[in-house]
Amino acid sequence: MERSETLPTADPPAAPGRLQGWWFLLLLALANLIWSAQGTAIKVLERPSAPGAPTLGPIAMTFLPFYCATLLLIPLVAWRQLRKAEHTSVPWSDWWKFAIAGIGGQVMAQLGMTWGTTLSLASNQAILNLLIPVMSAVLASIMLHERLTGLRVVCLAIGLAGVGLMSVRDLEDSSFLQKSYLAGNLLLVAGCLGSSFYNVYCKGLMSRYSELEILIYSYITASLASLPLLVWYEPLDVAALAALDVRGWLAFGFLAVFMYGVSMLLFFYVLERLPVTVASASLYLVPVFGVFFAVTIVGERPGPQTFLGAAIVLASTVLIMRYDTSV
Repeated sequence: MERSETLPTADPPAAPGRLQGWWFLLLLALANLIWSAQGTAIKVLERPSAPGAPTLGPIAMTFLPFYCATLLLIPLVAWRQLRKAEHTSVPWSDWWKFAIAGIGGQVMAQLGMTWGTTLSLASNQAILNLLIPVMSAVLASIMLHERLTGLRVVCLAIGLAGVGLMSVRDLEDSSFLQKSYLAGNLLLVAGCLGSSFYNVYCKGLMSRYSELEILIYSYITASLASLPLLVWYEPLDVAALAALDVRGWLAFGFLAVFMYGVSMLLFFYVLERLPVTVASASLYLVPVFGVFFAVTIVGERPGPQTFLGAAIVLASTVLIMRYDTSV
């Protein structure tokens, strides 16, 4: 039996209680905490375990953990289908929609972010990632007709200003137009666009499918579409996998389980209940957690403007989660 083809064109109804807003904020914070460690995990995989040891290429670093996440999520979908009183199959017309989400969203986002990170500077990645909430807000207004209310625009602007304060050093070190980093920067921009498109497009499918179903079906199509890249463009080097040390395998496992699995389930759970613009505003929390890791783990001592910027980002996130009428 096919499901209704109606797409949401307006914001969801208001949540029954303000406590839900704080619950959603907690889940979004956990997702952003995981995302903030993606760059570190990529750099660990990129670094050889010993001098002269082979390393994984950018395509393998992107999709091998992604394939593992897909395989881990399939049993969850099967278990949910078994629990349903009425079993429904996915019509072929919807598989095309999942292919659009998987290829235009996940393949572009993950490959652009991973490959771009290896070819560019960490400072460039940190700055360009700020495009995602803005891109998401614009796409949501076009594709889903979400309202860009004054509160949402103000909160996005405040969050952007706060991250700007935190990123003063990154701005000084950035080299956006330097020829050696241009290809990497363009890939990062493509990754940001793919991530924004994926979130907005999948929001349009949530009237017919659960967040788990959308995630795994789009992952399946993305996995199938990316296989030719590993077969023809960057053939898998088994020796590079065998050369991974404990830190490398921990980074690999983190990407497979937490980055592509847990964090996306948390974000999609909230995205199903909130407008894209509101949920995407939380992405400004990623550099806040980056500062936390820098202080607690690396032992860095950021300047006062960094802590002020972090406070502004937190204030803007709390403001939109507390006072937006859709929460």
